[in-house]
Amino acid sequence: MQLTRAADYGVRVMIQLASAGEAARVSLSDLADAIQVSPAFLSKVLQRLVRAELIVSRRGKKGGFELLARGRGSSLLDILQALDGVPELNLCLMPAGCDRKETCGAHPVWQAAQDRMRETLAAATLEQLVADSRAREEALALAGPPCPTCR
Repeated sequence: MQLTRAADYGVRVMIQLASAGEAARVSLSDLADAIQVSPAFLSKVLQRLVRAELIVSRRGKKGGFELLARGRGSSLLDILQALDGVPELNLCLMPAGCDRKETCGAHPVWQAAQDRMRETLAAATLEQLVADSRAREEALALAGPPCPTCR
């Protein structure tokens, strides 16, 4: 189980848009530069976020991408569901399931772990992710550059 690159970039771009401030509009090229991804790939990710109504796309000279109220109030779970869905820990947890789930001793463990992961993702709000990112950036800036002789 691993998140896709699209999911990773989608989370990054949502944090970037939320960090830009309320009603801020950011161009595709600025977003791509900020999260270090190609504009072509990011465009596909942004289209999914637009379809999920987490962000809006505006055309024109002052165009770009803007976070909607629904996006501003979203959780990590909401963002992942808009992109690729939440990864399943095991195939037996997928809708088709498996024919051994009633007798398999591991199934309840996989299910409990999946449930905890979803709870953790739902509890991680975009607002919290932005605040945590800012706090980490400030702490890093206060620490100063790494010591060149301390390797």
